[in-house]
Amino acid sequence: MRGVLVTGGFGFIGSHLVERLLPDPETRVHVVDNMSSSPIDVDTFVRQLVGRERLTYDICGLEDYCARGSGRRFDEIYHLAAVVGPVGVLPYAGKIAGMMVNDTARIIALGLEHGAKVVDVSTSEVYGGGRDGYCSERDFKVIQPKVTVRLEYAVGKLAAEIALMNSTRVTPLRACIVRPFNVAGPRQSGKGGFVLPRFIGQALRGESITVYGDGSMIRAFTHVADIADGLIATMARGASGEAYNLGNPANKTSILDLAQRVLDRVGGPSKIDFVDPKELFGPLFEEANDKYPDADKAMSELGWLPKYDIDRVILDTAEYMRSGRRA
Repeated sequence: MRGVLVTGGFGFIGSHLVERLLPDPETRVHVVDNMSSSPIDVDTFVRQLVGRERLTYDICGLEDYCARGSGRRFDEIYHLAAVVGPVGVLPYAGKIAGMMVNDTARIIALGLEHGAKVVDVSTSEVYGGGRDGYCSERDFKVIQPKVTVRLEYAVGKLAAEIALMNSTRVTPLRACIVRPFNVAGPRQSGKGGFVLPRFIGQALRGESITVYGDGSMIRAFTHVADIADGLIATMARGASGEAYNLGNPANKTSILDLAQRVLDRVGGPSKIDFVDPKELFGPLFEEANDKYPDADKAMSELGWLPKYDIDRVILDTAEYMRSGRRA
C-alpha cells in the first residue's frame, strides 16, 4: 500500500488531486489542512469520494502536525499548503516569506524521515513576468524593484524552491518543483481575488463584470483537472531537483477577452466595467505582470498534455457555481 501525504489537500487544487489519487486501491491518502482557504465542506467532499475508506486527515497547520507526529508512513508527499490569491495574501504581509520557507523546511525533514519523494507546488510568480510574459524554466527569475505583498509571496516561494533543490544535492531527498500558471475551474473561490470565479459570479447575478485597469493583462488559464494530472505525472516521472511549468499555452488570453468570453457563455444582462482595484482592496494590492508558460519540458519529460481549452474552463466553472455546491 502506497502512503501519500497531501498538505493543503482540502484546498482548490488539493481537493482535485485527492480525488484522482484515491481511486487507486493501492493508495492511502492523508491530508493536512488548516482550512484557512478551503472552498469545500469536508464532510460532503469525503462522503462522495471513491476510496474514502483510505482517506484520513488532520485539520491543523503543518507546524502543529509535525510537532505532534502521526505514526503514519509516506512514500510520496505533495506540498500544496500556502496562502493563496492576490487578495488572499494581503493579510499576511510581512509573514509570507517566513511561512513559505519554514513549511518547506518541515517538508524537507518529512521527506528525509520517510524516504518519500516530494512534489512542491510553487508559483509562476517566481518569473516576475519573464520575457514580456513568456516564462520558461531556462529563464532568469526576476525580482521587481517595487516591494509589494505579491513580491514577498513570489520571493518566499522562490527561496523555498532553492532550499528544496539544494537539499536534493546534499541529502538523499528526492524532490521536484511544479510552477502552475493561472489555475481555474470548479471549486475555485473568488474570495482570494481569483478572476474567473469573480467574473462568473458577477454574470450569474446580473452584475457588472469588473475588469481591473484596462484589461490588457495576459494570462494562460489552465483547468484544475489538467494541473492535478500534471502533479501526478511529476511525482511519477519528474527528475529530482528539477522544476516544471504546468500551464496551457493554448489558453493565452487577455483579461478583457476573458470577461467577454464569460459574458458570451454565461449570458445575462451584465456589462463590463473598468475599475481600479486599489480602490477596492487598498494600496497593498498589486496586479501581476503578464505571464504565460513554456510548457515543453513538462510535455516532453513527463508526458503531460493539457486537455481543456479556455471555454471548457469557463463552462465547467460556471456549471459548478450555478449548482451552489461546496464539494
